[in-house]
Amino acid sequence: MLTLQQINSDPELIIKRLAVKHFDGREPIMRVVELDKERRALQKQRDDNAMVLNRMASEIGILMKSGEREKAEQAKQQVAALKTANKEIDERLAQAEASITEVLLSVPNVPYEGVPEGRTAEDNIVELTGGTIPDLGNDALPHWELARKYGIIDFDLGVKITGAGFPVYIGKGARLQRALIQFFLDEAGKAGYVEVEPPYVVNEASGIGTGQLPDKEGQMYHCQVDNFYLIPTAEVPVTNMYRDEIIPLEQMPKKNCAYSACFRREAGSYGKDVRGLNRLHQFDKVEIVRIERPEDSYAALEEMKSHVRGLLEKLGLPWHILRLCGGDMSFTSAITFDFEVYSAAQGRWLEVSSVSNFETYQANRLHCRYRGEDRKPHLCHTLNGSALALPRIMAALLENNQTAEGIVVPECLRRYTGFDIID
Repeated sequence: MLTLQQINSDPELIIKRLAVKHFDGREPIMRVVELDKERRALQKQRDDNAMVLNRMASEIGILMKSGEREKAEQAKQQVAALKTANKEIDERLAQAEASITEVLLSVPNVPYEGVPEGRTAEDNIVELTGGTIPDLGNDALPHWELARKYGIIDFDLGVKITGAGFPVYIGKGARLQRALIQFFLDEAGKAGYVEVEPPYVVNEASGIGTGQLPDKEGQMYHCQVDNFYLIPTAEVPVTNMYRDEIIPLEQMPKKNCAYSACFRREAGSYGKDVRGLNRLHQFDKVEIVRIERPEDSYAALEEMKSHVRGLLEKLGLPWHILRLCGGDMSFTSAITFDFEVYSAAQGRWLEVSSVSNFETYQANRLHCRYRGEDRKPHLCHTLNGSALALPRIMAALLENNQTAEGIVVPECLRRYTGFDIID
């Protein structure tokens, strides 16, 4: 969430920047300003009372030693009255702080100055394009037909076992899926990311820490008995590893990668846009997460973009990078770049990665700090990115690499799959 320092330093600028996300921030931001004034006044009163109490404690001791018991009793009564007043002040302070937090949790992150204005995905800016779109002719099959033809993914069986959006990978399909996961993890390891294997369920505090709660309850699977949530991405448990931590300067930055299944209540219309692997309720993903000093985070963001781009180039997929406009960005992000690959049989671009810098927004929720050269704790910047999400990568690989003989496996995956072609 936004910090009080950010808001108090220039509330009008915060309101103006929030408008880029098409969020009307005037009422909540000014509400925070007023609540913080109240909080600071109460805190000053509390501190002043504490000074008086300390002074009177010494005075009572002197009066008792000098035998002035009547004056000492009067002083004790004043102390008791101040302590009673302090209890009321503490209650009002707690209420003011809770109200501030409640309002701040409802306010999205301020977009970075480089975020373009715009309302929908159509307003995103194509920043860079690479790879060659294959010419498959008019007989190319979409991946759901290829999956049926070669017996590598069974969507109907997933419906039988669970429901729509839970496919079953079979034989070479399962091997290819596992090969992609291992390839992504190995490449992340080469880039200096330390692999972790996190839980697939998190508590409410973890969801709040990374911003999934209270913004995205409807998209998350909730285990009500335990009040746990199935993770929508490994970003949630991995970033929460650093909740309530002060990281020593010599241990910065933190770079982690993790494979996980991801669970999302994806709502959408019927048709090709959600058919097959295009939109699932359960899918696999390798995530990269970084905890950085603020002055280093945008260089780290560029490194993450280069890493994702390198994966797509090794897979031989046509790709482009989109700089998201304010209206298409997530609640928590300061800036986001989406990577899309071209699905030749469907004739459309498919999102396979989002790489984002959250600046201090998540760190403030998480109380994630590092100890600077001044030996004081400072809020970190948090970043994450998909490297990569598997379903649409799989869809594009199947479609773009189909031949009369079968589906050709990219060279970089063959040592993991143990076969060159799906036939």
